[in-house]
Amino acid sequence: MKTENLITIKSSEELEVLREAGKILAGIIKELKRSLKPGLTTKAIDSLAESLIRDKKVVPAFKGYRGFPASVCISMNEEVVHGIPNARVIKDGDIVSLDVGIIHKNYFSDTAVTVGIGPIKPELQKLLDVTSEALYKGIEQARANNHLSDISHAVQVYVEAHGFSVVRDFVGHGIGRRLHEDPEIPNYGPPHQGPILKEGMVLAIEPMVNLGTWPTKILSDGWTVVTQDGLPSAHFEHTIAITKKEPEILTA
Repeated sequence: MKTENLITIKSSEELEVLREAGKILAGIIKELKRSLKPGLTTKAIDSLAESLIRDKKVVPAFKGYRGFPASVCISMNEEVVHGIPNARVIKDGDIVSLDVGIIHKNYFSDTAVTVGIGPIKPELQKLLDVTSEALYKGIEQARANNHLSDISHAVQVYVEAHGFSVVRDFVGHGIGRRLHEDPEIPNYGPPHQGPILKEGMVLAIEPMVNLGTWPTKILSDGWTVVTQDGLPSAHFEHTIAITKKEPEILTA
């Protein structure tokens, strides 16, 4: 591992471990998505997540991180990110964001997805579709010799073209031996700014997109982020590696 302006460049050996971690995490979140159904509490989903993580002989990255009390962040409807699992019950028509991280051989991987429960309103389905596609628009720009802000700009342009707003208060990040490494990756901003992307950088790109306006607030639990206007929000995330050619999605 070497450092390029504080952004670590992973060796081929490190990238192989991160590929393993991403593959394990992709399987875990696939199982969690499949488990979602009306009547479940978010606490029950967290218990299942921890079981799946432990069964894979990896470690929950979030549990105990800065005091976070659970293995997965579960954010519903107006909750943006960092929702603490509790007795809240999932219902038809809800949207549920699952944000999961693991530690495998001392390396971190991070991914998130938002899922509709049963039939959901058309505007919510559009919100999910646009947020998911915005993630891939950002990933397309994660190429060697592009600027970091090319990712940010691509996300913002796509989201705002569809009438939604990008959260400003929370951002993506580098990832590797730590859950949050340099650089921060906003989901908004002008193109062609910031560090030059280099082969071997590993990034967690994660658009958070609101149906209404972008401002957020943190609830009294100190963690759960909600939209200020009370309208729904969606969140998608992949851990990716910069390569000589196409960006490699490690959590696909």
